[in-house]
Amino acid sequence: MSDLTRQGLNPLTESEPIDWSGRQAVRNRRRRRRADVRLRVYGVAAIAIAFGVLAILLVSLMSTALPAFTQTHIQVPVDLTGEEYAIDADDPGRANYRAMVRNGLMDLFPDVTGRTDQRALFDMISAGAHFEVRQRVLDDLSLIGRTVTMALPASDPLDQLHKGLVETGLPESERRVNDQQIALHDSLVDRGLISRPFNWRLFFAADSRFPELAGLRGAIVGSFWALLICFLLSFPIGVAAAVYLEEFAPKNRFTDLIEVNISNLAAVPSVVFGLLGLAVFLNLFGLPRSAPLVGGMVLALMTLPTMIIVTRAALKAVPPSIREAALGVGASKHQVVLHHVLPLARPGILTGTIIGLAQALGETAPLLLIGMNAFITADPGGLLDPATALPTQIFIWADSPERGFVARTSAAIMVLIGFLVVMNLIAVILRQRYQRKW
Repeated sequence: MSDLTRQGLNPLTESEPIDWSGRQAVRNRRRRRRADVRLRVYGVAAIAIAFGVLAILLVSLMSTALPAFTQTHIQVPVDLTGEEYAIDADDPGRANYRAMVRNGLMDLFPDVTGRTDQRALFDMISAGAHFEVRQRVLDDLSLIGRTVTMALPASDPLDQLHKGLVETGLPESERRVNDQQIALHDSLVDRGLISRPFNWRLFFAADSRFPELAGLRGAIVGSFWALLICFLLSFPIGVAAAVYLEEFAPKNRFTDLIEVNISNLAAVPSVVFGLLGLAVFLNLFGLPRSAPLVGGMVLALMTLPTMIIVTRAALKAVPPSIREAALGVGASKHQVVLHHVLPLARPGILTGTIIGLAQALGETAPLLLIGMNAFITADPGGLLDPATALPTQIFIWADSPERGFVARTSAAIMVLIGFLVVMNLIAVILRQRYQRKW
């Protein structure tokens, strides 16, 4: 309250000048400055908190995921010459590769003779190592008849021990590796028979029950097919609907109702679209479960409202003078839209499309409801083959009891974040390159 008002005078009608150097005026100015400073401090604090939380998240993820990007291997001599393994060049897939791997380990440690000790020795190598030996022989038949030293994946407990994730000071009953396995591991290290190369299997192998053999290739392929279907459905339908609503539709209550519902659908939880896909695509149409085709259709339903809203915003950003000029020289309405408005709105439409696809890539709930969380150890060969996706693969690994899947879950999250960052970078580049300023 000013001094004039406090004195019962109206400052707008009285001709007496305001004393801006008075005590009350000085206090008012100081109070406003303090309010401005507080507002700036609140904004800076909010940004600092956001960056701090993001940094904590990334550092936590990277520190947990780092062990998954390397894998412990043991150099094992594999005898491919003996007839006792029934290896036949005409049918090499039926040989006893498990015995070859175990005998190779026995050759490394001939002093290990007891049954219990041998079992502890065999537990140091991955339970799926013999499949890898078999695959190498099938890829190169010239290996038959020779003794070949192969780097085979170690089991998950030995992998954890070699990476320093096992506290050897704990009592033996509280560790996943016993004292004998620790001694055998130290012997392998001393003889240079153990290594820790980059884990390419994480990117180029399919899922497995064993953490040391599990990879993301099947999930990446499944996500690619699902996103492709999502794009092919949501992009043309979304753009067409937005063009009609923005350029051709009459402004009445019916179109207002449609616009309100589109805005509301953009805020509907994604699990609702999963329920819709389960009821319509699986139960009504009988499409196969876990198929990328169904996953892409559900993601398209979820992305469609966002696509329409973004496209309408891009169309509105085109100045009306463009339309008026085109109509003025005799262009028809559809020529104005196709030849002038849509090309100028293309940067905004493409940016919104990529951001919508990035959102669909990270969705888990709708894919869980249509069965894309099944355990599948092969890549999907087509749109109707069973498949999983990156978010659901993360969900599967996070629910697995083996300790090795903890690091692989964080690594898979890092891979997913990497894809999202790349897609957003593409959107930024497109916007910067093709954006027009009026």
